[in-house]
Amino acid sequence: MATISSTTVAPNGLPIHRVALPGTRAVTVLVAFDAGARTERPAENGMAHFLEHLVFKGGERYPTYRDVNETAERMGGVLNAYTSHDLVAFHITVRASAASEAIDLLSDFVARPRLDGEELDRERGVVIQEINRAYDQPSTVAEYLIDRAAFGEHPLGRTVLGPEENLRSFTREGIVSFRERRWAGERGAALLVGNLEDVPPEEELTELFARFPALPAPDPYVRAPAFEPEVLVEQRDTNQSHLRMIYRPDVSVADLRQRAAMAIYSTLLGGSMGSRLFDEIREKRGLCYSVYAVDHAFADMPILQLGSGLESGKCVEAYGRMREIVDELRAEGPTEEEVARARAYAAGRLVLAFENTGAVARHAASEAIVFGADIDPDAAIAALDAVTFDEVREVSSGVSESLAVACVGPHEAAEFA
Repeated sequence: MATISSTTVAPNGLPIHRVALPGTRAVTVLVAFDAGARTERPAENGMAHFLEHLVFKGGERYPTYRDVNETAERMGGVLNAYTSHDLVAFHITVRASAASEAIDLLSDFVARPRLDGEELDRERGVVIQEINRAYDQPSTVAEYLIDRAAFGEHPLGRTVLGPEENLRSFTREGIVSFRERRWAGERGAALLVGNLEDVPPEEELTELFARFPALPAPDPYVRAPAFEPEVLVEQRDTNQSHLRMIYRPDVSVADLRQRAAMAIYSTLLGGSMGSRLFDEIREKRGLCYSVYAVDHAFADMPILQLGSGLESGKCVEAYGRMREIVDELRAEGPTEEEVARARAYAAGRLVLAFENTGAVARHAASEAIVFGADIDPDAAIAALDAVTFDEVREVSSGVSESLAVACVGPHEAAEFA
């Protein structure tokens, strides 16, 4: 079982959480902030992700990208970062004996980035290539379309990467301003997860994380909009179509128990090979190779997304049957047997995921920053185990009848009426 050893707060307001996981030789150090794509102003779209790239170019003690990369490799570490709509996060996983060096490295280049002008221009071209590559992939375009179909012009409807024209306009001054506006310690978290035997003592640890500047609390994010879903199609003359659908469940994301019930519902709907979508759409009808349902909770709103990649001639039939399955669950509810099976599968999958220190750190960052909730991984597993049949049935009956639809392929929007 995990042990929450301690939570302290650095002078800059940054909480420092320790989560001990017995039986592992590794430790993950992760720092995250409430500074994802949904916190950007329209002209800043893409800036949170671009800043994520730029900090890797070096800090004060490790002044170049080569210093950062080679130092991580010398300690046998895996160094990475991610930007979502809700968060930006930086993390390194190393053997436990290298904990002090890993914290020193991460807290240097993330907290004290040089943001060199020449490196900015060089990396600008790299990210523009990343943007263009994404638009070459129909499945990624379908993800972009479904967000816009569900959220419109709200920040959640924009891409995390942003448009190419924005990347070309970003200045160093604008990027520094965004960072100073959003990277406040009290809206962030530092996490140490795994084998904590060689983590430095509290005084030294606090000094390292105090490298982050003390900044005023940021303004709240723009609240999620009312659900006014659209149907969006990008026509491509292809043999395969990429279909996405978003429903809005009636679930309070602030309630861990309700989020757990939503996870079990999405599992029985399309989260496993025993799910209704997989059994009906793939196995019985042979309409596709891939079909799924996944739940996601933003800071203030839940969504249920369905998706499939399939032969274009079968796309509309699959869409109709996928809608019918959601409608059937709304009207009739799931069976007790499938809830029991989905509950066991969802909890077991989380247990296996939490064998990885990085997965525990990412979960804890989301719980702490997005929801202000308990970061204990055992609490998340226990929440799934405790969900009842009636709670899952309530989720299924509360899924919206309206839905957003996006498709990339040789189709017209009228086909998805």
